[in-house]
Amino acid sequence: MVKYLVSLVFIVSIALAAGGIILSTRLRNRQKSEFFSTLLYFQVFIYTFGFYGIWGQVVVKSFLSPYISAELLIRFTDVAILLGLPFLVFAWLMLIQFSMDISGRKRSGWMVLWFLVSNFLIILVVGYIILKISEIKPDLLLKYYFIFMNFIYSIAASLLIAFPLKGRSVIHNYDRRIIAPVIVLSMAAQSTVLFFYTSQYWFALIFIFLYFAGNAFVPVYLNYGTLLSSFTEEPKAELSFEEFCRKFEVSPRESDIVREICNGLSNKEISEKLFISLQTVKDHTHRIYIKTNVKSRVQLITLVKEEVGM
Repeated sequence: MVKYLVSLVFIVSIALAAGGIILSTRLRNRQKSEFFSTLLYFQVFIYTFGFYGIWGQVVVKSFLSPYISAELLIRFTDVAILLGLPFLVFAWLMLIQFSMDISGRKRSGWMVLWFLVSNFLIILVVGYIILKISEIKPDLLLKYYFIFMNFIYSIAASLLIAFPLKGRSVIHNYDRRIIAPVIVLSMAAQSTVLFFYTSQYWFALIFIFLYFAGNAFVPVYLNYGTLLSSFTEEPKAELSFEEFCRKFEVSPRESDIVREICNGLSNKEISEKLFISLQTVKDHTHRIYIKTNVKSRVQLITLVKEEVGM
């Protein structure tokens, strides 16, 4: 009975991994957006670790247990999963970059370097502890490492998606309110099962299923559940000025100031024309900069020309 159940979960894992990668590839080819390439890389890395680091343990224990001692088998599987952790690190990096892309944030080469260096240093420390400190159980250390790091990066990705830059999100608000919490819920479900796992095979199978199913959610949703209102196959038509103001949540009074800035008027000229104080003009202008994520009049004018074609 156990063998049949293991075989069934293994087949489901293959189907989920293949489906996630195929759907991510379809999105990348159909939408021609860079962040879908990042999603595809995430799928590849996360499922590579899934088969090497998770299912690999099942295979090793099944085939080698009759030939080597239990202590040596545990040591062998611990080292094998440690060698698979780089795939997990790159998967988390792709998840963070994907979340930054769809929330309108720019990538930073320094962020990538910092991320990789810090995570590989952590892996080296974990490896040193496993190999040198016999009093600490390696399986518990690896389990808590996965739970803690998965928690950190899932929460970070969820927050990035849930709170995009003003007017810069490339997915609809409706989609953000679904994707962000599901990422957290998926992490919580995986971590809860793994936390209580000791040696029960059915706990292990539940964790494996949640791991593969949870990581397949985003490409499945973006293919079949999203409104797809923000990334279309055809170039987006220019907005009207009123639509521009609604997009960036610019108030009617602020919209008057945006118009006059685009007409080349100074703050003093705007205050005289609109019969408001110079300080009020400055306050409105500051709020406009925040809402549109610009830092100067030139950037604001450029943004309006790009969006509206004024």
